[in-house]
Amino acid sequence: MKVIKNIDWAVEKFSSVLLVASILAILFCSSSTIILRWFHINLSWIDPFVRHLVLLSTFLGGVVATGRGNHIGIDLISKFLEIKGYDHAKIIVNRIILLSSAVVLIWLVKSGLDFTRVEMEFSKIEFWGISSGYLVAMIPVGLSLIAIRFFTLFILSFDKDAVLKKAGEL
Repeated sequence: MKVIKNIDWAVEKFSSVLLVASILAILFCSSSTIILRWFHINLSWIDPFVRHLVLLSTFLGGVVATGRGNHIGIDLISKFLEIKGYDHAKIIVNRIILLSSAVVLIWLVKSGLDFTRVEMEFSKIEFWGISSGYLVAMIPVGLSLIAIRFFTLFILSFDKDAVLKKAGEL
């Protein structure tokens, strides 16, 4: 379990640092565009760069939200099971959600890879000489990071110490 915890920690830290850097870059570039327009200066690469940073931030935010348990879930069933005192059933429902989300993400990663292949074949230069195929590759990479988080959370749900800590019983 220690290896899985380390993988989960590494993905969390990588995503969090990159998310903060991405958001700061978005703020800096957007503010710079506004200020430069006062002086009638237009840098054409800033707008597509910011659009791609927003897409990157979306995936990184998904990775962080998944680790915190703010991902898509069946809250109504979990709340009902919690009220009725069916803690074991709630754990099973949580595991089903984690595993099914990971499986769906694998399918989405495969679709993202197919889309990236097509984009590589018909790509155009977006900014700084980077073709759109490489920029589109952030879709399967981002989805893969989210899938890794779901898988690690699923595996860690079988760790009794982690479950007890999360429930506040340890």
